[in-house]
Amino acid sequence: MDPPRAARRGTMEPAVSLAVCALLFLLWVRLKGLEFVLIHQRWVFVCLFLLPLSLIFDIYYYVRAWVVFKLNSAPRLHEQRVRDIQKQVREWKEQGSKTFMCTGRPGWLTISLRVGKYKKTHKNIMINLMDILEVDTEKQIVRVEPLVSMGQVTALLTSIGWTLPVLPELDDLTVGGLIMGTGIESSSHKYGLFQHICTAYELVLADGSFVRCTPTENSDLFYAVPWSCGTLGFLVAAEIRIIPAKKYVKLQFEPVRGLEAICEKFTQESQRPENHFIEGLLYSLDEAVIMTGVMTDEAEPSKLNSIGNYYKPWFFKHVENYLKTNQVGLEYVPLRHYYHRHTRSIFWELQDIIPFGNNPIFRYLFGWMVPPKISLLKLTQGETLRKLYEQHHVVQDMLVPMKCLPRALNTFHNDIHVYPIWLCPFILPSQPGLVHPKGDETELYVDIGAYGEPRVKHFEARSCMRQLEKFVRSVHGFQMLYADCYMNREEFWEMFDGSLYHELREKLGCQDAFPEVYDKICKAARH
Repeated sequence: MDPPRAARRGTMEPAVSLAVCALLFLLWVRLKGLEFVLIHQRWVFVCLFLLPLSLIFDIYYYVRAWVVFKLNSAPRLHEQRVRDIQKQVREWKEQGSKTFMCTGRPGWLTISLRVGKYKKTHKNIMINLMDILEVDTEKQIVRVEPLVSMGQVTALLTSIGWTLPVLPELDDLTVGGLIMGTGIESSSHKYGLFQHICTAYELVLADGSFVRCTPTENSDLFYAVPWSCGTLGFLVAAEIRIIPAKKYVKLQFEPVRGLEAICEKFTQESQRPENHFIEGLLYSLDEAVIMTGVMTDEAEPSKLNSIGNYYKPWFFKHVENYLKTNQVGLEYVPLRHYYHRHTRSIFWELQDIIPFGNNPIFRYLFGWMVPPKISLLKLTQGETLRKLYEQHHVVQDMLVPMKCLPRALNTFHNDIHVYPIWLCPFILPSQPGLVHPKGDETELYVDIGAYGEPRVKHFEARSCMRQLEKFVRSVHGFQMLYADCYMNREEFWEMFDGSLYHELREKLGCQDAFPEVYDKICKAARH
């Protein structure tokens, strides 16, 4: 056989094998039915289709962001795009304001597992704002559009030696979602929630007018916007503080046993200002690993661990090894790898979708495509799978005062029994708005994140979650609004302070323009 023909044959064989596999898969789908495959063998669909598609999405958006920033075209186009949004709102008003307005971004593109059916009935305002507008290192501010993602922000800022004080974990989280909802990270014990590092918001209001608000200019609106879920106006830009970045995080791992010891240790570390990062992973009610980190430019080569490399073990599994061996550990982690340490495994949710995803063979062969985009998982889950997830899966973040941590963990254990549990401390300042401490002083809170399949006997989503929500209200805590919320209207406004919010909705003419946040969020209000 001549060499060119042999070479062609060698290159075609993998393609033929892949085509045969795809054909067999399609025949299997036809035999079993697509819904059966999506529910019972979802990993096949995810590995063959969603992982490659997610990779293409990521490459496209990364290249686009890089080109836009290099050409410096975003600031010039931004003003025109804002004028187009104003025009759409004014046209809605001229046509009689017949329905509420909402952003035209498809519901499946959001990180929230909730399906927003209001997109089909409300007036969709198209908001194509996904660029970083300006980085001002003198003022230590980055100005961004609302659809800029955390992946975009870290890629740009770390490349020029800067970072956000609070940089929430998942790549696809957007600035708009983190402001209109909320965001938190392991640096929040120093800087607060994502809203607390924002210095200005720019919005288009219900009458089509443009407004800029800061703590000193239109301050009522500035404090009312966070957690309002787009029910006071359309966010078109935000200014966010930035701080100098260092190359590595010096990360210490300490296994702790016994609930009292875990809560005491976690509280102590959260109160130490020298810790740049604090995080806890609770593997059972009395077993945890508490991690503390400090940014540094120096690293011991023998202890360098690039945890973000695709072939590395999932981070929560890596941490669990310290618990199993009962050893204290010290590692130096590249800063961007640290920020996105839970991204590849979507915390620990990916183990339910790809059960063998942490297997070394899978990581080395296919790990470079992980994770699948949450938006694509939502888009392809179907109604049956969505209902199964709702009844047999929990994705919740509850924010409670640190002093209530032992009671809260016992309540989580008894009501839902989901592990691991994510613990993240944060400072909650006494400021106006929907979320603030009960008293007049700043208070230390903790985010308790439960993601997974409940192991409590006879779990029933509505009754169990209502019980958990009742406890959170009783300790003056808060439920993150991306998750399913089962409270009635009275309970919701018992949890959140709606005084400023309702005052501004009336003042800005929002009643006919946007639904109330409760009607947009809570299951009892959605149809």
